[in-house]
Order: sequence, then structure tokens, then C-alpha cells
Amino acid sequence: MTDVNPPRQPHVAEGDPFGPDNLPYGVCTTPEHPRRPHIVVRYGDHVLDAGGAAAAFGSPHTELLQQPLLGPLMAAGRPVWQSVRAELRQWLTAPEHRETVAGFLRPLTEVTMRLPFEVADYVDFYASEHHATNVGKIFRPDSAALPANWKHLPIGYHGRAGTVVVSGTPVPRPKGQRKPPNEEAPLFGASRRLDIEAEVGFVVGTPSERGESVPLSGFRDHVFGVTLLNDWSARDIQGWEYVPLGPFLGKSFATSVSAWITPLDALDHARTAPPARDEPLLPYLDDSAEPEPGGIELHITVSINGHTVSEPPFSAMYWTAAQQLAHMTVNGASLRTGDLYASGTVSGPEHGQRGCLLELTWGGKEPLQLPDGTRGFLEDGDEVTLTAWAPGPGGGRIGLGEVTGRIEPAR
Repeated sequence: MTDVNPPRQPHVAEGDPFGPDNLPYGVCTTPEHPRRPHIVVRYGDHVLDAGGAAAAFGSPHTELLQQPLLGPLMAAGRPVWQSVRAELRQWLTAPEHRETVAGFLRPLTEVTMRLPFEVADYVDFYASEHHATNVGKIFRPDSAALPANWKHLPIGYHGRAGTVVVSGTPVPRPKGQRKPPNEEAPLFGASRRLDIEAEVGFVVGTPSERGESVPLSGFRDHVFGVTLLNDWSARDIQGWEYVPLGPFLGKSFATSVSAWITPLDALDHARTAPPARDEPLLPYLDDSAEPEPGGIELHITVSINGHTVSEPPFSAMYWTAAQQLAHMTVNGASLRTGDLYASGTVSGPEHGQRGCLLELTWGGKEPLQLPDGTRGFLEDGDEVTLTAWAPGPGGGRIGLGEVTGRIEPAR
């Protein structure tokens, strides 16, 4: 029987940051099937059931798109990513497909977004010279702000994959040891200096063999896409524990990521040259002769309870994502599908471009004045939101899915 009122494809306005030039991937459930996650693609303020559409159009990639997580698609490699992306764009934009594809679209407000991939490993870097310099001045005012190795290699640490959570997941205040300056011995309790770190995450699709190194030119072949990331930090716990081995409990309690993974190809118009390097780089990190600029122009906004507190520019990052990947594997460490590595806090040269409260309040000494009160660090009930956009074709914008998290009292 013919439907008298067939479904109509929703209109996506020209310039919508989630239009056909973007098409980020996610995973959701619906009220009808709360335990049946499936892959979706964001289109404006709607989501496309990618697997259902693929079956209807007879796509050779139907099986990949009907999985409950993005892992199999991510592992399939760049030629498949490009082919699937081309299909999705055609289904959503070609007039002859309008009626068919409309049946697989539904409002974003009607679905529940999930963590879209299984996180295999998590690595966090320290790639902003502005951030690293500020932190050095705060923690080591009588010493050089940057450690001697900082401009020779991307400094990083291995984080905890099991506590990476999707946007919207509450963040209980962590507990641990902390030693205030006026105390002779450490105390135990809830963190009093809970912070954010506005970062950009890179999601690995194609794995590599153990013992092999991934060169700078291998970045596009291995990285599936980009996501916004907030690496929550308990500064008081971290400050007591980090000597000599670095971050541990002060970082491992939660890392929030967006529900949306933006394909690298959607950011082609955002590629930009990184800042000038003032130290010579070893060959495996030297990107001066690479055909494609390694930086990415992303405009990030950080808000607390709806109030903008910072606008960090990702283009100011000293170390690029390709250099981070090359360094992460130069010792022969293998990549696995689902590996997630983060840029480290994104900060620019101006006060209003600092990507964490540690910098914005200079260690709590200069609290922020917000409409709902002052903040040195986060209070219970505070909700932090990161949003971002990148330049797109024809002067348009590519939106990155937001990442939010609300602080709950310690348990």
C-alpha cells in the first residue's frame, strides 16, 4: 500500500555546520530499541540510520554500517572510509534519493547517543607551547618554564582507556591523596582543585604491526577522525603524585569525548601550517617537507554553566597530530583500532584563549568572575561544555560535536 503522506527529508540550511560537507559518525539507541545500538550519521539536527540506508540502497558496505559500534568500519581502512563517505553524501543530497533516505532520518532529540567505539588505548600529549609555558611558570616559578626536551619531542603519557566516557556522562568528583602546602603530611579526601582540559582527540582506525613505525605521511591512512575531548584533572591529587612518574589518579577518573567522530576528510579546508619551530627536529618528526600542512584550524569555545570562559585556537599547537602519531609509534609500539590520542590542553597566547582553569585563574589566585559566582576551580553541579568549528568549503563551517559533563559530589 502506498503511503499517502510519504516521509519528507528535513531541510538542512546552507551553511549548517553539520551539512553534507561534514557527516560525522556516531552510535545511538532509540526508545523502541534501547539495547540495540546502531551507527548513525549526523545531518543538521537529524541522524541518518546508516545501516538501514545502506541496505535500502544496496551498498557493498552494508555489513560494516549495520554494526553496533564503529570499530569494523574504522578498521576497514581509508579507501573504504572514502567510499562510504561518498555514498552517504550522495544519498543525502541527490534529489532522486530524497524519498528513500527520508525514511531513515529522525530528529537528534529522539535518540540517545552512545560512546561510538571501543577505546583500545588512550594517550594524552602536552603539545601547546602556551599551555606548557604557563604551567611551568605556575609550578616552577624559579626554573625554566619548559623542560629541556619539550621542543625536541611531543611529551605524552599513557592514560586509562576504561574511563573514557561519552558526552553527557556525569563526572563524580574524584577522591585521593593531596598535600596542601601548609600540611606536613598528605590528607585523603575529595579533590578541591578540579579542573578541565580543552583538547582535541584523534581516533585510530587502521592498526599497525608491532615493531613498525608510522611515518608522518601515514597519518591519513591510520587516523579515522577527530573528536572534542575534555580531560578532567584533579590538580591537587596530580600535584602530589606526579613526581617522578607523571599523571595517574589525578587524570584517570574520567575523560569525556564527543558522541561524534568527524572524518579527517571533512577538515581538508582547515589544514594550516603549524607555528614556526625554533629548534631543529630529528628526521622522523621533521615535517618541513611534507606536502600537506600538519596543523588544523579549529576554533574551540569553553563554557561553564552556559557562560563562555575561553576560546582556545587549535592552530596554535606546536606539535601536530601527525607528529604525535609518529612519535607514539617510533619505538615500534603498535596501533590498534580504537586507539585514542589527545592533543593536550589547547591554549593560545591571550588570557581568553587558555584551555584550563589552572591557567585562567593562575592556580586559583585569580578566580573567574561568572554571573553565578566566582570560580577558582570547578564546584559540584557545574556543567562544562566544549564546542568547536573549522573552516569548510566555500567559506562554510564544519562543526565538531560538543562534549559536556556535569560535576557530581564525590561518592
